[in-house]
Amino acid sequence: MMREEIRRYALENALKYGKPPQMDAVLKRILGEHPELRKEAREISRLVREEIKAIERLSAEEWAVELMRIAPEEQEVRASKADKREDELKLPELPMHDSVERVIMRFAPNPNGAATLGSARGIIVNSEYAKMYNGRFILRFDDTDPLLKRPLPEAYEWYLEDCEWLDAVPDEVIVASERMDLYYRHVEELINMGFAYVCFCTREEFKSYKDRKVGCPHRDTEPELNMEYWDKMLGGAYDEKEAVLRIKTDMGNEDPALRDWVAFRILKREHPRVGARYIVWPTLDFQSAIEDHMLGITHILRGKDLLKSEMRQRFLYDYFGWRYPITAVWGKIKVFEFGKFSTSELRRGIERGEYDGWDDPRLPTVRALRRRGFQPEAIRRFFIAMGISQNDISVSMKNLYAENRKLVDPHALRYFFVRRPVPMVLRDGDSFVAMALKHPSGTDYREIRTGNRIYISGDDYANLREGQRIRLKYLCTVVIESIKPLVAKVIDDTPQKGDFIIHWAPDNGIKVRVKKPDGTDDEGIGEPLIASERDKVVQFERYGFVRIDSVYRDLVVAYFTH
Repeated sequence: MMREEIRRYALENALKYGKPPQMDAVLKRILGEHPELRKEAREISRLVREEIKAIERLSAEEWAVELMRIAPEEQEVRASKADKREDELKLPELPMHDSVERVIMRFAPNPNGAATLGSARGIIVNSEYAKMYNGRFILRFDDTDPLLKRPLPEAYEWYLEDCEWLDAVPDEVIVASERMDLYYRHVEELINMGFAYVCFCTREEFKSYKDRKVGCPHRDTEPELNMEYWDKMLGGAYDEKEAVLRIKTDMGNEDPALRDWVAFRILKREHPRVGARYIVWPTLDFQSAIEDHMLGITHILRGKDLLKSEMRQRFLYDYFGWRYPITAVWGKIKVFEFGKFSTSELRRGIERGEYDGWDDPRLPTVRALRRRGFQPEAIRRFFIAMGISQNDISVSMKNLYAENRKLVDPHALRYFFVRRPVPMVLRDGDSFVAMALKHPSGTDYREIRTGNRIYISGDDYANLREGQRIRLKYLCTVVIESIKPLVAKVIDDTPQKGDFIIHWAPDNGIKVRVKKPDGTDDEGIGEPLIASERDKVVQFERYGFVRIDSVYRDLVVAYFTH
């Protein structure tokens, strides 16, 4: 029984640190938990030494299998502790006031491209808060800019697909461009109340008035005349930039951005969703303010860069006598591997042919991460753990890789793939069969048959020397007889301490191309069974996790996950 306990401690240490344990570490733990054995320290030391030697002859995968065999209850305890930590992950409470009867959250993208990681943050956090308070989550497309942020027709459906994939299905979907009459009705109320006016100043002329903190000549136009001008705007009597509609605020305000801001402008451009039906379009500040009230939004999660938008919108809420939603401000997120990115810039890159599409593995889009094999729960946990801090956050994709690895590692089957393959001839044998574990925690095996010609990776080949003893994982042990050509003599099937263990591909392997997020491809040969894993995430041993994207007659295309 003591030997088995020593083995368990040694295996736990090996798995924790990824290498065979140190003698002192295992011995101290044994004697610390069993002080009565100190008088038998010499015998215990001998047993520890023997168990460590046995562990050194095993692979990391075999460590996990052995620990599961001798101490399954320990694995269950560790899993239970991990689950408890998972359950503790939650967002901070939302601020409240008495008028909030039911929490209603919204995420309001401009659908001018596919959802990015930044979009995923908004989708996940807003949806999660709605779930926390048994409230409602609304997806609203703020698509009222047919010029600078022209909507992409496919993006509407993509967002819905991404929401569903991220377990954030909206309770309601709103498309702003289909609700223009709502915005016209409200602005006409403001015109009649004297809080909005049609301005014919050029941008330069109005700036000169604004800089001097004085109203322009059109500011005091009577509401009746402003309504006439407004009707002419709607009827197409004016050209683009000839007239705009402004919200009357305070021209003496210390912040120039808050002085009589533009609420509507003329854009005689066809809209991908509603065609040429409208030529007068609301700015985002106006459209979003009206929608938030009409939809009953109780809380807005807003970036620090949009604080001035809130200040402008509060003028509207004051004029209508509305109560502004509770606002929580969060900082920007920067992902090291992608740097600064915008949907508009990504779209231009795709249109220039720099990327293959919105799911190109080089892009920080949800579609790209999905194609690479990321799990939606990993992305959800990544952003919930981040919270809603007001501080700007710089993170590495390695944080997301760690979350994703927890989810895919227990299930991803293992396969051999060798890049830049080099053929090796096995002397003293015509055919070989390897029984390889499908997963290190299981007992199922995959059969790999090969003739006396196999392939090893170019990286391993560069480190070989004549006379070197090599362990071909799961297959056999060989001694290198010749480097050019690469010939090895099969000597036995018993691994020994110090063996250089490498993976390999059989002579009947399939061609594999791995598309990587840095824009390069790795090409090589893999086991034939890889072709049966289409749409699944697997692990190429000593390489990484990949998602098998497509299978052709003689080629497998995979996307590198991490």
